[in-house]
Amino acid sequence: MSDLAGVALLEDPKQNFGTAFTQKEREEKGLIGLLPPTMEKLEDQVKRCLFQLSKKNNDLEQYIYLTQLADDNRTLFYAVIATDPARFLKIVYDPTVGTACLEFGHIYRKPNGMYVSYDQRGKLKEVLKNWPVEDVRVICVSTGGRILGLGDLGANGMGIPIGKLQLYTACAAVHPDVLLPVLLDCGTDNEKLLADPLYLGLKQKRPTTDDLDAFVQEFVDAVLDRFPKCCIHFEDWKGADAIRLLARYVNQISCYNDDIQGTGSVTVAGLYNAMKIAKSNLKDQRVLFLGAGSAGIGIANMIVSAMKLEGLSEKEAQARISLFDLNGLLEPSRKDITPEQQKYVHDGEKPAKDLSEAIKALKPTVLIGVSTVKGTFTQQVIETMTQLNDRPVIFALSNPTDHAECTAEEAYKFSQGKAIYAAGVQFDPVDLNGKTLVPSQANNFYVFPAVGMAIVATEAKHVPDEIFIAAARAVADQVTEEQLDKGMLFPPQASVQATSHVTAVKSAQRIFELGLARIPKPDSVDKHVTMLEYKAEYPS
Repeated sequence: MSDLAGVALLEDPKQNFGTAFTQKEREEKGLIGLLPPTMEKLEDQVKRCLFQLSKKNNDLEQYIYLTQLADDNRTLFYAVIATDPARFLKIVYDPTVGTACLEFGHIYRKPNGMYVSYDQRGKLKEVLKNWPVEDVRVICVSTGGRILGLGDLGANGMGIPIGKLQLYTACAAVHPDVLLPVLLDCGTDNEKLLADPLYLGLKQKRPTTDDLDAFVQEFVDAVLDRFPKCCIHFEDWKGADAIRLLARYVNQISCYNDDIQGTGSVTVAGLYNAMKIAKSNLKDQRVLFLGAGSAGIGIANMIVSAMKLEGLSEKEAQARISLFDLNGLLEPSRKDITPEQQKYVHDGEKPAKDLSEAIKALKPTVLIGVSTVKGTFTQQVIETMTQLNDRPVIFALSNPTDHAECTAEEAYKFSQGKAIYAAGVQFDPVDLNGKTLVPSQANNFYVFPAVGMAIVATEAKHVPDEIFIAAARAVADQVTEEQLDKGMLFPPQASVQATSHVTAVKSAQRIFELGLARIPKPDSVDKHVTMLEYKAEYPS
């Protein structure tokens, strides 16, 4: 039992049970008179929280309430989330977290993580020693450089690492004690934030690339020194920084980038099931991306890895993927191609400024949007895809909602119900021609929490794409034939906890198979993962 007592105990979110403290505990811990006399069960407290949430006027108010609840009583917070994951995941994370980040400096209450800033250079090892937990296993770190589709939000981006790690626990039962959100504050180029008197971050412009990389290297060294078993989860960095730093560290330390690998994995999971509906193979697809930044490159690379597992060479797989950005098709005459994009630039392809014309020329079977520009999958685009394919695969992955390339209703209506569709946000079912079509959300929470649990369970030395391909396959295999017939490409969000357990076990098994674990393989990986899972309940 806790050494804390009285008000100090009630103010500790890890050990506070509120009205659920027994009479004996109240007497022993000096709580008599500090609580109402009724002793409740956790279920009673959950009912009260749900009632209070029902009185909130909008999602942001619910987000603020749940944030306060997590600050007061961690067990109760996760018990509330568990009552309806499909409802609450979109509150504690995307899309509501985007709104919260825009307002972060204005709704701030408690730090809930660490703020490691550029002016602390040379002292980062000492800074990390201030975190009270000795054995952190996953750090989610962002510079706030590119928050969702909202751009540079600087220190306001701290809502992302906090929310991501809450999903580790809510979805995959990773114990919250081993998780640490970090905002690596390098300043911001957002003039509006720099002028905001309530902005909490460094009020200076971002450093040069070389200076940023030196700062990141010091941070990585400090993490390895302070938490040697820790995996670094990079999240919402500027695109060029994300690609460069993942390439630098992926084979050096335990790390991954969810925007690149996680997004790629969940997209591949959706494509696996799209292939079941279309009765085809991934290796035979021609894929066109609208958007050629870090997310697009990450997904393209993951698709290449998946196609290679079906027998293609790397070059053959790359040849089946093309990229289109705001300047048109990436083809040989373009002078603005980055090294990461170059492998998807193919001889013989001609300039195209119009997406529909590019579709007619390339004849893709799969169209993936990561443009963050609303409405770019127009009626003409969708009809062109439908003219070329019996079952066009259309993934509008940009978020939040008002950045989606097209809605589910538009995709189904303009394709006469033929589109195999997924989005980066959740859209409502669509009734068309007497049938109800259920669009899926290609949300990373199907993948990264489970991969996080697998990393914790195995103490993985590295986290290569092979782990994310295993996770993608595990997610896809949990969708039933009945669900596929409705157009669903992912398991129901309501069952995300059960889905994540299976995915974590499969991912952990793959880590052991690849020889990347730092612990011996247990007799039962399933039992090993189960033993580590956090349960939102008070000790009996």
